[in-house]
Amino acid sequence: MSDVDQEAMAAEWEAAAASEQPDFDSIGEDGDGDAGDELASEWEAMVGGEGETFVPSQAGSSGPERILNQEEIDSLLGFSVSDDEANERSGIRAIINSALVSYERLPMLEIVFDRLVRLMTTSLRNFTSDNVEVSLDNISSIRFGDYLNSIPLPAILAVFRARQLDNYGLLTVDSNLIYSIVDVLLGGRRGTSAMRVEGRPYTTIERTLVQRMIEVVLEDAKSAFAPLTEVEFDLDRVETNPRFAAIARPANAAILVKLRIDMEDRGGRIELLLPYATLEPIRKMLLQQFMGEKFGRDNIWESHLATELWSTKMEVSAVLDEMRKPLGDVMNLKVGDTLMLDAGPDGAVELRCGAIQLTHGKMGRIGHNIGVRLDKPLSKTARKSLMGFA
Repeated sequence: MSDVDQEAMAAEWEAAAASEQPDFDSIGEDGDGDAGDELASEWEAMVGGEGETFVPSQAGSSGPERILNQEEIDSLLGFSVSDDEANERSGIRAIINSALVSYERLPMLEIVFDRLVRLMTTSLRNFTSDNVEVSLDNISSIRFGDYLNSIPLPAILAVFRARQLDNYGLLTVDSNLIYSIVDVLLGGRRGTSAMRVEGRPYTTIERTLVQRMIEVVLEDAKSAFAPLTEVEFDLDRVETNPRFAAIARPANAAILVKLRIDMEDRGGRIELLLPYATLEPIRKMLLQQFMGEKFGRDNIWESHLATELWSTKMEVSAVLDEMRKPLGDVMNLKVGDTLMLDAGPDGAVELRCGAIQLTHGKMGRIGHNIGVRLDKPLSKTARKSLMGFA
């Protein structure tokens, strides 16, 4: 076969192969092209925009059902990577957390602990002879049982009693502050971090030094509450196991105050926990926005007035007898005239304060003085008149 015949045969095969392949450029101009467009639009509807998904509508529905993306689901549930424990939660998590502790805010308590921070700064500087800075981290409400489970061990827990409030409180000192206080009080060099020895209980020396610091803090707490009410905090016992520091039921709510103590490159944290039952006797005072705020009666001024009334001096007159005479007879009285009184040696003497009749008694002599012995207490009318309530 010649070369010309082979080339002609190859051209025929190429023409036949080209006639069997469909023309993709012509799709869309006939029915098959419409089917391709429908398929593409269906895929588009299923994929949707970025981060969102649409599914075909159910039978009888008017439009496609929208499915939430991951960001919207996290917002609904209240979960987010950027959330902080101190921030308020939203969504379902906020509903769950609202069942934990939801108690009223006590504005005056914040002022009291601000005073405590300033007092502790001065007291701990004198106690350690070092540059001490005390700062208030936060004040929050928590269940007592949840707090005991969250205490990082090892730690020292001091149980103290509020004498006037007739209840207890808890003061927790973390291990960093324990070793820092021991290092400072025993002459550790500055610029070096306190050496921690894990896996052993605290020694008697460490417990004693920390107990002295706790007593200083409790004395400052007494001074911080002094402008509001008189309360003394007495150290009851020192524990290292949270199970032995149970001062309230696990479900009871409490106020948790976190204080940060820094001594240059050393320091730690003190946590002061006061159950709401301890603060209940002074709850009305803690609800004030500022000192002296009252709505109605002022108990402080009432007690102050009563104290001053008890120390007030008053003049009491002993009346033997009374008589009525015309003014002309009184004007004609002369030296040596005698007035006859209808009163005997054993007659009753009436005691008066101004025009108020107080009580009765009998007159007698005690040495060179004349005295009156009371026969009955002051009458209720006299008490009310003297106190200004009549």
